[in-house]
Amino acid sequence: MDVQLIITLFLIGFTGSFISGVAGIGGSIINYPMLLYIPPLVGVGMFSSHEVTGITGVQVLFATIGGILAYRKSGYLHVSLIIYMGVSVLIGSLIGGFGSRMMEEQAINIIYGILALSAVALMFIPTKGREGKDDEIPINKSLASLLAFIVGVGAGIVGAGGAFLLVPIMLVILKIPSRVTIASSLAITFISSIGATIGKVATGQVLFFPALIMVISSLVAAPLGAQAGKKVNTKVLRWILALLIGGTSIKIWTDILF
Repeated sequence: MDVQLIITLFLIGFTGSFISGVAGIGGSIINYPMLLYIPPLVGVGMFSSHEVTGITGVQVLFATIGGILAYRKSGYLHVSLIIYMGVSVLIGSLIGGFGSRMMEEQAINIIYGILALSAVALMFIPTKGREGKDDEIPINKSLASLLAFIVGVGAGIVGAGGAFLLVPIMLVILKIPSRVTIASSLAITFISSIGATIGKVATGQVLFFPALIMVISSLVAAPLGAQAGKKVNTKVLRWILALLIGGTSIKIWTDILF
């Protein structure tokens, strides 16, 4: 593999994973379009949508590990929420990961665009602040499980953990406080990415060396981002998420429609 491509992949992975650690997402919402557009833009290579979903699926798996470790003693990991949403999202991501092999590249991009637009819409719905840690916060377990399953299917298709949609769902619909949402979403995303990765590997959609480069950059950058995220105002975190998701959504839909 060309040295320039290796450097490009490392920088993409580092950027996406740092931001993912700050905002409590797996990084695929950022890495997916960067992997699609940046390598050909700088003339170092090109990946298909299937290859991109395979690479991001593996990358998210390791990026979330770093974030979870950073939050493990914070008191913000909601155990029962993680269990209920984690089981549902795992089942969904396995279905999406295996099923994506039969989909056209354009269809994968459309699914990504729909998920991104949904996330943006949720992020701009005003919410009332709530406080609390761990299992002090009540949850609607049935609703949480159903939503996690739906997100898991879509996330499995695009090689994501689904945190870019899980975060606004947890904030807006389930009414989970921002800090608890960010910490717990990393754990749920990790579980989701297991299913997505299994599906992608089993169907031959993973390029292992590019994925390895992205993983290495994730292990370096994600913990740094998580530490930085603890110091950032929660309103700022939500605006960061909204801007990132909105920007990538516009780019994807522009390419799809024009």
